[in-house]
Amino acid sequence: MTPKLPNFPEVPEVPPVLSLYRKAPPAVQAHVWGRWATCPFPRVAASVPEAGRVLEVGCGYGLFSCYLALGHPRRHVMGVDVDLRKIVHAQFAAQRARGRGAHAEFHLEPPGEVPEGPWDAIVIVDMLYLLDPDAQAGLLRTCIQGLALGGVLVVKEMDTSPRWKARWNAAQETLAVRVLRITAGDQLTFLDPEVLGRWMSDEGLTVRHEAIDRGYPHPHHLVVGSRRRSVSGAGTAGA
Repeated sequence: MTPKLPNFPEVPEVPPVLSLYRKAPPAVQAHVWGRWATCPFPRVAASVPEAGRVLEVGCGYGLFSCYLALGHPRRHVMGVDVDLRKIVHAQFAAQRARGRGAHAEFHLEPPGEVPEGPWDAIVIVDMLYLLDPDAQAGLLRTCIQGLALGGVLVVKEMDTSPRWKARWNAAQETLAVRVLRITAGDQLTFLDPEVLGRWMSDEGLTVRHEAIDRGYPHPHHLVVGSRRRSVSGAGTAGA
């Protein structure tokens, strides 16, 4: 009689995007693996059009931009960031992604500036909190001005509730920004996503909210604003 083998848990498949960083320094590899494990990138990507010009503002090492580009060959993705260290590694990853038929490129961009559109989608993932409220509102306004008619602004930030998740996230980001200097920034300003959504709505976008934190220790929240194909009477966001 053949002995019955125990049921071992399946090892999750490594996403193809992570292999783009296999020749990066260990610290970079650890960062992108950690980001993938703790952020629901597929849920965010589901709100990004499958074709067209896509811009990620604050792309870091380019993980999410490369994931978008690999996901659909009709996406032409550009990522920008203020941190030259990260852009260099993002550019190496983009070279490998282009070898697989993806369209991805990365550039250094001064704070608060957005490359000229129109863009079919602009994505901001866990970056706004590094800016003060006025700067957050200004960047959202600039992004909205760069959207094509029918384009979307996809913002993934941390919610301020539940409180235990918000406290855990604040502690982790304080360590990353102020102690380890992994992320470039001088302050942490976590705003209620309803505030972000209101600013986007005031600029004429149709806004929807989605909590995407289930199964994660961080309070991930998605704010998606769609620009109507004919816009009139848009207001001005303000802090």
